[in-house]
Amino acid sequence: MTEVTQKDPLVLFMPSGKRGRFPVGTPILDAARSLGVYVESVCGGRATCGRCQVSVQEGNFAKHKIVSSNEHISPVGPKEQRYASVRELPDGRRLSCSAQILGDLVIDVPQDTVINAQVVRKAATDRAIERNAAVQMCYVEVDEPDMHKPLGDLDRLKAVLEKDWGWKDLLIAPHLIPQVQGILRKGNWAVTAAIHRDMDSSRPFIVGLSPGLKNEAYGVACDIGSTTIAMHLVSLLSGRIVASSGASNPQIRFGEDLMSRVSYVMMNPDGREAMTKAVREAVNGLIGKVCAEGGVDRHDILDMVVVGNPIMHHLFLGIDPTELGQAPFALAVSGALQYWAHEVDIEVNRGARLYMLPCIAGHVGADAAGATLSEGPHRQDKMMLLVDVGTNAEIVLGNRQRVVAASSPTGPAFEGAEISSGQRAAPGAIERVRIDPETLEPRFRVIGVDKWSDEEGFAEAAAATGVTGICGSAIIEVVAEMYLTGIISQDGVVDGAMAARSRRVISNGRTFSYLLHDGEPRITVTQNDIRAIQLAKAALYAGIKLLMEKQGVEHVDTIRFAGAFGSFIDPKYAMVLGLIPDCDLTEVKAVGNAAGTGALMALLNRGHRREIEETVRKIEKIETALESKFQEHFVNAMAMPNKVDAFPKLAEVVSLPERKVLTDDGSEGGGRRRRRSRE
Repeated sequence: MTEVTQKDPLVLFMPSGKRGRFPVGTPILDAARSLGVYVESVCGGRATCGRCQVSVQEGNFAKHKIVSSNEHISPVGPKEQRYASVRELPDGRRLSCSAQILGDLVIDVPQDTVINAQVVRKAATDRAIERNAAVQMCYVEVDEPDMHKPLGDLDRLKAVLEKDWGWKDLLIAPHLIPQVQGILRKGNWAVTAAIHRDMDSSRPFIVGLSPGLKNEAYGVACDIGSTTIAMHLVSLLSGRIVASSGASNPQIRFGEDLMSRVSYVMMNPDGREAMTKAVREAVNGLIGKVCAEGGVDRHDILDMVVVGNPIMHHLFLGIDPTELGQAPFALAVSGALQYWAHEVDIEVNRGARLYMLPCIAGHVGADAAGATLSEGPHRQDKMMLLVDVGTNAEIVLGNRQRVVAASSPTGPAFEGAEISSGQRAAPGAIERVRIDPETLEPRFRVIGVDKWSDEEGFAEAAAATGVTGICGSAIIEVVAEMYLTGIISQDGVVDGAMAARSRRVISNGRTFSYLLHDGEPRITVTQNDIRAIQLAKAALYAGIKLLMEKQGVEHVDTIRFAGAFGSFIDPKYAMVLGLIPDCDLTEVKAVGNAAGTGALMALLNRGHRREIEETVRKIEKIETALESKFQEHFVNAMAMPNKVDAFPKLAEVVSLPERKVLTDDGSEGGGRRRRRSRE
C-alpha cells in the first residue's frame, strides 16, 4: 500500500465527519472503507449496482481547511457512462467505486439513495441512522467447473467471495447447500450472495443466494407491545423505511394487562402455547401487510430486530413467563439473542436472522432497552428521565456517568381501565379537556373530530363518532384541570361546596362527581376515578423519586415520554398532576415509539447492537418493591402535584392554587395555606 503523506489530498466524508489523506488516484469507495464510512456496494466495484453513489460539496470549507471542487475528482469514465446509459444517475452524483481522488474533497454520502423504484412511504422517523447493517449483498462471478481443478461449486463460490470481498471462513445456511448448483447455473455463474455477520468476532454466514445481480435486501424492525404491535419494513441497503404499520396484539383476548396474561398461563396448561401462536401469527400478518404496501416479496427479508417488554419477549420466544409473575421476577434470559427467523415460525427468507435486544430487568424489558438506545441518556451530560407510561411503567434515569432503571406498577388507569367512563383511544373518545375557572363549564375534543365541543358545528361533526368515553390523555387533563380550578383539593377530594357554584358538581351520596358530558352516554369523573389516577401517578412518581435519590439529584434536566400513550400526554398537565417531577417544560417532550426507533437503529447499524448490549450491562437495576422509602414517596405523591416536593419551574407557567384540606365527603376539613412551591 502506498505510504500516505501530508501532501496527499485530504478527504472529508459527510455526514459522518470522518476524514483522512489518500494518494491521488485512490477510488473514493476505497477511501470510505478505510475510514469505516459505510458506503453500500453490491457489485464489488463493477459499476453495475449503482449503490455507491456520492456527491462532491463544492466550496471553501475554512473550518476543515479544505477547498473542495468537482475538478478534484476524476472525470466520468467508461464504467460510469455504461451505468448511466442503463440507469439514470442523478445530477451531481458519482459512483464512488469508479471516481478517483485527485485533490482535497468534501464528499457527501447520501442517506436516501434508492436504486430500485419502490413505493416508499414517508419515513417514520426523521433521524439519520448511519448504515452498517448486518447483511451485505455481494455480487461475484464464479469460475466454471474445471475437470483439472476438482473443486466443488460451493467451494469456488467461497473462494471468489474471499478474493473479491475479503470474506474468510464463510459458513452457509444449511438450506442453501442443495440449491447452490442450480442458482449458479441459472445465473450463468454470476450470483449475489447475502452475507450476514453481526459481531466482528463471529463467523459470517451466507444466508441468501440469488442468480445474477440482486440489488436489494430488506429488514424488519418490530416492537411487540402488550396492546399494539408496531413494525417498520426497511431497505437494508439504502436505509429507507419502505412501509410502517401496526396491529392490535391478539393476546388481549387472554387478558388486558400483562399480569392477567401470566395468570392465564398459570391456570391453563396450553395457555403459553396459545399466546405464543397468537403473537407469531400477528407478526406474520403484519409482515404481509407492510410487504404489500411496499411492493416487496417477504422472502427478500433477510434480517429482523424485535423488542418487547419482558413478558411479550418471553411469550414471543415460546418461554413460559410464570416466573415474571412473582418475586423475584426472574427472567429466563436477559442478554441479547440471535435466532434463525424460521425457528420462531416467522415466514420470511429461510436464511433470515432475528436479533432480540437485551432486557434490562424483570419488568424493564427489551422495549426499554430500545428506547434507551433511541434517546441515549448514556450519550449525554444532561440528567435525562425516560419514562414509558403503561400498565407497568418503565423508567430510566441517567447520563453518560451513570444510568439507573426501574419499573413501577401504575396499573391500567391511564389506559382507561378502572375509570367509570374510561376507554382506549378510539374515535369518539374525549382526548382533550379544558375547564373554565369562573363558570366551571368544560369544553373538550374527541378523537376523530377537529372542533372543540363549544365550537359551532361540533354536534354535527361528532354525529358519526358520538362522544363515547374518556381516554388516558384526557383523564390526566380533566383531573389536572379540576385541581387548577379548585373543584378538587390537593389531596384529590371533590369539593362539595362547588355544587353551589355549578350544576357540573353533583352529589353521589357521601362523595361528589364532576359532570363532563351531559349527553348519551353521560360522562362523569367520580371520586373513585380520581383515586385511581392518584394511585397510578403516585406509583410512577415514587419510582422516579427512588431513581433520583440513587443518582443523588433533586431535579432532572430533561424528560422524554416514550410509547404511544406518551405521545398524547400534555407535559404541562402531566406535571400539574404530579406524574413527573418539576422540570423546564421546554425540556419535556414526547418521543413516540422510541422502542421501535431503537429496534430500527439496531437493524440498520450492528454497532448499535453492541452499544445497547454494553449499556444494559452497566445500567443499575432498582427493584422498587425492595426499597424501604417507596411507600413514603408514594404517600407524598398522592397529593397534587406533590405533598412535599416543590415545583418552581411549573409555578412559573401555571398558577397553582392555594392548598385546601377537605375530608373524604368533600367538606372543608381545615385551614388554607399556600403551596410551598409558590412561597
